[in-house]
Amino acid sequence: MTSDEIDLSDCPEITLEMFASAIVRRGLPAAKNKAQVTLRIDSDVLEWFKSHGRGYQTQINALLRAYMEAHR
Repeated sequence: MTSDEIDLSDCPEITLEMFASAIVRRGLPAAKNKAQVTLRIDSDVLEWFKSHGRGYQTQINALLRAYMEAHR
């Protein structure tokens, strides 16, 4: 079967937001030691994370961890 023959009509389109959520919620180990820091983040970036509800700080941490792991 070729790629053109595969029927994807019942599959939802994966958006960047969905992909980011998947990274946050799967396969990342929980950090055992946390440090409180003050970090300056662009206000629009912070508002975007906050708009997704509770746990935005955990999401930011998980994305930073994924970036760190990818660049080791």
